[in-house]
Amino acid sequence: MTDSSEEAAYIEKLYEYGEQLNNSNDKSQNVKDYQGIIDAAKTSVKAKQLAAQLIPKFFKFFPELSGPALDAHLDLLEAEELGVRVQAVRGLPLFCKDAPENIDKVVDILVQILGSEEFVERDAVHKALMSLLRQYVKASLTALFKHIGSVEEPSTDDVIREKVINFVRDKVFPIKTELLKPQEEMERHITDLIKKSLEDVTGIEFRMFMDFLKCLSLFGEKAPAERMKELIGIIEGQADLDAQFNRGASSSKFLNYINKYIIPVFDQLPGERKVDLLRSLAEFSPYTTPQDSRQMLPSIVQLLKKYMTWKKTGEEMNFTYVECLLYTFHHLAHKVPNATNSLCGYKIVTGQPSDRLGEDFSEHYNDFIERLNNVEEFTRATIKKLTQGMAENNKSMADAKTEEEKEKIKTKKQNATTGLRTCNNILTMTKPLHAKVPSFIGDKRINLSWKEATKTASSATPVAGAKRPATAANGSNNIASKKGRGAGGLQNQLVNRALEGLSGGGRGGTRGRGRGWGGRGRGRGYR
Repeated sequence: MTDSSEEAAYIEKLYEYGEQLNNSNDKSQNVKDYQGIIDAAKTSVKAKQLAAQLIPKFFKFFPELSGPALDAHLDLLEAEELGVRVQAVRGLPLFCKDAPENIDKVVDILVQILGSEEFVERDAVHKALMSLLRQYVKASLTALFKHIGSVEEPSTDDVIREKVINFVRDKVFPIKTELLKPQEEMERHITDLIKKSLEDVTGIEFRMFMDFLKCLSLFGEKAPAERMKELIGIIEGQADLDAQFNRGASSSKFLNYINKYIIPVFDQLPGERKVDLLRSLAEFSPYTTPQDSRQMLPSIVQLLKKYMTWKKTGEEMNFTYVECLLYTFHHLAHKVPNATNSLCGYKIVTGQPSDRLGEDFSEHYNDFIERLNNVEEFTRATIKKLTQGMAENNKSMADAKTEEEKEKIKTKKQNATTGLRTCNNILTMTKPLHAKVPSFIGDKRINLSWKEATKTASSATPVAGAKRPATAANGSNNIASKKGRGAGGLQNQLVNRALEGLSGGGRGGTRGRGRGWGGRGRGRGYR
């Protein structure tokens, strides 16, 4: 052990070295003083604490001693004495002063100490990281997010990864306005870092990151449409909406993401994407669990009411939307019928508190029934016009003289046929909903209009790039692609055109790294 007289001598010598360096106009000439500080870092406890301040303070002036200086400081980070370690942590940001190339290495070291059991040490790490973020936000964020990882760059330590995510959530996100400057540049940078990290995250982590992104001005109310498309694309990618459908876990994942992230921004989706989403929801709905159905129903009823337009508004009705939403509504409500009591004013008794039979929802019922009546009126009028159009098309076909004319008329007839199929499905689904205690269709008696169209198209040569078709044996359904690939997407566009003017009118790891400084590895770790 070092006695008090020796310790006093070390401290006195360190102060002397420090004072000489402070007073020197050309500090690079004081090599012996800096070497003396490095040597003193291996002596007494108090000398180590003082050395932990002085080594990083004068580090930049002695590049030829960078190796021994770093080794000495890393030894201080591993000292048994808590006070020494804390002082060494506090000094780490100084290694980056005028040397931004060291940021990545320093952040690596700091994140490896994030899991310290000592509160004082952990607090020092937090403050050191925040100091770096405030001075070198872009480089520090990049270094931090490397520890969150991605599929291409997985980390190797889940504990470190979790600590970094918690730090980002608790310390970085709350002061985004202060840190992310210049705003547009840094919001774009952190968005790109998050997008890369989302390749391998848990559901909770995904929601955390998405909630943060939605708070950025980059995706705010005044953001251009392409920004919202980007945000939606992130969500769709995570939900794996292009992946082949399979029942169970994937349907829950799909519905959770759609319900939380897509439906709130539904109005901002391009028309084709809206159709893709609603068609996918309809195809998923027979396979949902009661729990998923109960969570999803409020959003579906809200959308359904929106598109079952009021007669007095004079708005056109999008028949494709209404068909999808009615089909989804029936299948979800079939699993949790009493959930419709508070949503639509029905009186379904299951004996559970969720029946809410003691409450008055008559206004909801009257509103819902009136909208159903309007839908039926619009739909019957459209069926009449489509039927008349079919007769006119038959007459035109007889008079057509060229193959081109015949093809155009044939296309019109096909579109009208699909339009009639859509309208008939709507009337079939609205009819049982008028009763106070309705019956919900929970089987596959309704053949969705686009599925009929897809079946016809698939009997010929398969569409290039199409996924494995659904069969009765496997119970699978194909998820519409992001760009509406294949016959279904094209058919839907044509049907919409056919219905326009008559009344109106989706597609979701291994991690942590610890590079250490100069190949030292992780530690405590990092040696």
